[in-house]
Amino acid sequence: MTLTYEEVAAQVTAPGQLFEVVEEDVVGVRQRVFAHAPATLRQLFDSARGHGERTFLVFEDERWSFARVMASVDALAAALVGRYGVRPGDRVAIGMRNYPEWVVSFAAITSIGAISVSLNAWWGEEELAFALEDSSPRVLVADRERATRAAGTAGTAGTAARLGIVVVRSAGGEGLPPGAARWEDVVVAGAPMPAVEVGTDDDATILYTSGTTGRPKGAVSTNRAVLQALFGFACRAVIERIRKGADAPEDEGELTDMSFILVVPLFHVTGCVPVMLSCFALGMKMVMMHRWEPDRALALIEREQVTTFVGVPTQSWDLLESPRFHELDTSSLRSVGGGGAPAPATLVQRVADSFGRGTPAIGYGMTETNALGPGNSGADYLAHPTSTGCTVPILQVSIRDGLEGELPVGRSGEIWLKGPNLIRGYWNRPDATAGAFVDGWMRTGDLGRLDGEGFLYIEDRIKDVILRAGENVYPAEVESVLYEHPAVREAAVVGVTHERLGEEVAAVVVTRQGTTVGAAEIQAFVGERLATFKVPSRVQVVPGPLPRNAAGKVLKRELRERFSD
Repeated sequence: MTLTYEEVAAQVTAPGQLFEVVEEDVVGVRQRVFAHAPATLRQLFDSARGHGERTFLVFEDERWSFARVMASVDALAAALVGRYGVRPGDRVAIGMRNYPEWVVSFAAITSIGAISVSLNAWWGEEELAFALEDSSPRVLVADRERATRAAGTAGTAGTAARLGIVVVRSAGGEGLPPGAARWEDVVVAGAPMPAVEVGTDDDATILYTSGTTGRPKGAVSTNRAVLQALFGFACRAVIERIRKGADAPEDEGELTDMSFILVVPLFHVTGCVPVMLSCFALGMKMVMMHRWEPDRALALIEREQVTTFVGVPTQSWDLLESPRFHELDTSSLRSVGGGGAPAPATLVQRVADSFGRGTPAIGYGMTETNALGPGNSGADYLAHPTSTGCTVPILQVSIRDGLEGELPVGRSGEIWLKGPNLIRGYWNRPDATAGAFVDGWMRTGDLGRLDGEGFLYIEDRIKDVILRAGENVYPAEVESVLYEHPAVREAAVVGVTHERLGEEVAAVVVTRQGTTVGAAEIQAFVGERLATFKVPSRVQVVPGPLPRNAAGKVLKRELRERFSD
């Protein structure tokens, strides 16, 4: 008989176990925490030294061992302290695409008690100027494109006089911004890691939210928050392994064989915490993609025998729809999943049917939770394909109503979360912090419900609910139906202003290659499955992909503009 998730969770978190859970006061709030998690990121990175010459990073034709990475971490940390005067609590920004130097920079910055500020590599000058002014970093480590852009905006942002810029992969250093230094001249081999005291509740990271509406907010995490989240991912993996009948944890040989492919940006919480830091912690190989290309990803999975794929649902679709999918060997994959957006039930089944032993998985997390949240995988996911799964032992989930308080099982309301993995607040935004956090609980802004087994179902963003003539329409429900149509590859539903109804339902549909479908057919298809008021009254069928941000979220504001005429 298969043990339930709760039964195994109780075993692995019992006293004396690796994932033992205890209660502690965390900055004045009583929290359930993993007792044996590292206290600081510096401790985590120090432990990676024991992996020696094992391959850590694979980037194009480059292979970086753990030893090489840690030597570079030490050298950069020494330069930040000695050359640039960085002290604990100072901000150091990272602005680049996925390069090995991003990984080195993050480890060096947090090892000396500074705060790593992740800058979105997709940002234009205005967005970059805002983030530089908001976080006021002492140093920026960037690739040439971002360094040039930052130097051009630093004057207007008021940061030019104090911003040191270190440029990676500068191709000889020609054309660098004035005053900028080459990575090769700053990171001097053999320099030792500076002796710095770092506290578990000291700030460690600022990751900017996607900013799909208005200015992005800098989400601030402590060392404890990041590491509790990391331990949470490991705990869930062990729970699922035991439920499958395997021993836990994996032995050294099995860990050596495990590897991730990095298909999302490192400046996004998914790439940073569950992917990069998991590889650091467990001595696993991380195969880095500079940019997303499905065919290239398939080739790397085969070449490097990748075992874990963590992305957004669109990327799983891209793999399955690639003309080369059946030419290349993906049998090494054990897990295919991710988060960032709901996955339609049809995708869950296709992943299960198409990747051999690669089981489908999804997680509900966000920047504010360091990506950790309820997760669903394997048999549970196939049995509950519309659920994001059960929570981890340190994270509490509550469904709330502003007037009624906590709601009973089955009732829909706003999802509230509480755990030591949550951010401590938003940088320079006390108003936003006060609005999102109440007595240690975070208001997610998402609508959902819990069932009797503890499975969480995400219904939609509160702000995205369409109010049509007094009736609530949840876009996620309509989108799920649209994905069932054989010609639909991507779909998004938005509410647009209507003089009589208040709002009407509008849909944008991307068709699969070689298929055609009309608006009337789409409307009829939805009408056969949902109530009439949920059928999109306006439909656009387009051949290209939906607009998305770096986190994989559909930019619904842009879609609404398409219907504004």
